[in-house]
Amino acid sequence: SKNSLHPSQLMMAAKEELYTKVTPRRQRQNRTGTVKHGSSLDVLLSMGFPKTRALKALVSTGGRNVQAACDWLFSHVDDPFLDDPLPREYVLYLRPSGPLLHQLSTFWQQSRVTCGKNKAHNIFPHITLCQFFMCADGKVEALSEALQATVGSWRGRFPNPLPLELYTSSNFIGLFVEEQVAEVLKDFAADFATEAATKADVHVEPHKKQLHVTLAYHFQANHLAALEKLAKGVDVSLGCDWLAVLFSRDIRFANHETLRVMYPYVPQNEDELELAPGDFIFMTPVEQSSASEGWVYGTSLGTGLPGLLPENYVRRADECDTWVFHGSHSFSNPASPSNAGGAVGGLLFDGQLDGRFLDDPGDPSSLTVLCPPVQMLSPTTQSCLPKRSLFVCRHGERMDVVFGKHWITQCFDAKGRYVRSNLNMPSSLPTRSGGFRDYDKDCPITVFGSTQARLVGEALLESHAVIDFVYCSPSLRCVQTAHNILRGLQQEGKTKIRIEPGLFEWTKWVSGTSLPAWIPPTDMAAASLSVDTTYRPHIPISKLGVSESYDTYISRSLQVTREILTECKNLGNTVLIVAHASSLEACTRQMQGLSPQNAKDFVQVVRKIPYLGFCAAEEMGETGVWQLVDPPILPLTHGPNHSFNWRETLQQD
Repeated sequence: SKNSLHPSQLMMAAKEELYTKVTPRRQRQNRTGTVKHGSSLDVLLSMGFPKTRALKALVSTGGRNVQAACDWLFSHVDDPFLDDPLPREYVLYLRPSGPLLHQLSTFWQQSRVTCGKNKAHNIFPHITLCQFFMCADGKVEALSEALQATVGSWRGRFPNPLPLELYTSSNFIGLFVEEQVAEVLKDFAADFATEAATKADVHVEPHKKQLHVTLAYHFQANHLAALEKLAKGVDVSLGCDWLAVLFSRDIRFANHETLRVMYPYVPQNEDELELAPGDFIFMTPVEQSSASEGWVYGTSLGTGLPGLLPENYVRRADECDTWVFHGSHSFSNPASPSNAGGAVGGLLFDGQLDGRFLDDPGDPSSLTVLCPPVQMLSPTTQSCLPKRSLFVCRHGERMDVVFGKHWITQCFDAKGRYVRSNLNMPSSLPTRSGGFRDYDKDCPITVFGSTQARLVGEALLESHAVIDFVYCSPSLRCVQTAHNILRGLQQEGKTKIRIEPGLFEWTKWVSGTSLPAWIPPTDMAAASLSVDTTYRPHIPISKLGVSESYDTYISRSLQVTREILTECKNLGNTVLIVAHASSLEACTRQMQGLSPQNAKDFVQVVRKIPYLGFCAAEEMGETGVWQLVDPPILPLTHGPNHSFNWRETLQQD
């Protein structure tokens, strides 16, 4: 009976019942292929949805089809603003296509790799024709018709090609439209404003500033020369069919920071959000002030619900990632562009699109890439490994941090025999040729540190990752971590750990006047650690100096990482480096073509990396340049567990 069904089953049953009411007749289309809201609206109304909700669903999904609107309505059933008549904000852009678009996409990708992300990357390449303006849901179809009519009246007199001139300043690089031609474009925008006021009763304010395509904005001063050089490589004389494109955004979140959900999360408390990969979260500093450290307070795009969520389950997204596409029109080919709308997510530029922009807006399949629907992907489906991958991981929880330096005197007697005094201490330790005092500078990991490492290995196994090579710092804590990762991967004994002294942390951080007396690989193998005793290091211990400079450490890390990747090329796809917190930054930053940070900023980054902090990078083709990507595993978070003495706590007078 229905009373015995789970709420989610009831929801699915209701959806199936409603979908059966949808008449399989062909929906009415206009001559550009647009699904008219009228026919879709009639179907939704016949299914029992209130008109305001039906219109909001159609507009929020770009008018793609009835099923997309139904899915939106069911996912927003608890949205507190579902019946709010608040209109959306719209904007009209000119978007390049064809050869010029390929040039710009190449610049976008190269600039991001060379100098990192700047504010220009928040929105795809475009020329702004008007300010954002509001339009009621019931007027959106008329607004689209106004744009179509205006473009139609301008065919044959739209300036083509547009003369573009490179302009550079200390914090801006762009392509400006020649002034006379810019005035013609502003006339087009004014005509659209008039048509929109007549047909849709909306007020559109044409853009009055200089018209341009922004290439780079708000970047670091030391990146100016590199960005300018790349910008000069853009051939503005190439052909281009400029498209008039209409987008909208939710006005409530116009000034919010946009975050992309990377991992699923099941709420533990009533005030927490359920997270599905592929969804987006809107967050403001005001909302964030009510959240505790490590948590974010925001609103889900997929459900409209607000709540708390773990900060390390999301990452920053681009501003336009949540915009809705409402159609594009060509000035030269009336039959080419489609007006069919699209849903949210990854509109024009995204790492998942390999940095490519659409080159054929007339291809219906292109619009699917242009505005793909929000897909709730599992971590497994997201973690398809590229041709060559580099993983860098910090070691597990270390003994001297948990128990203090005095752990050695607590656990070793006068004869050097080891006895643990806490369950989180390992039951046994390798014998050292220099005596147990060598543990002072080269401590082991705790039992929980071993568990942390095994969990990471098990997660890699679940993601179908196969580690071809493992390189490791000579520190015992790193070797033990790598060994336990291989245990979790079920590759213990199959894959040997290559101990590489060049991966040791910045030697300035070592106390005293000498480096640690590390356990030799042969002794580690004798202690049942999966170590390759035949491996010859790229940088031997003799080449490491005490209190090396920051520049020396950064150069050393880059050199050894490059040599490791060269050594493994054509022999395996995936390399795992297990080393120190500093390694995640030092072994990957320059591999991306980025300049090293200064020592102060570097230290701040390192302090934020926890035990088993994990990052991943992929090689971009055969360029030798790598880019950071999402790891194939979830993050590992845990809380502190303080020492407990029952006598002191429970047996008080």
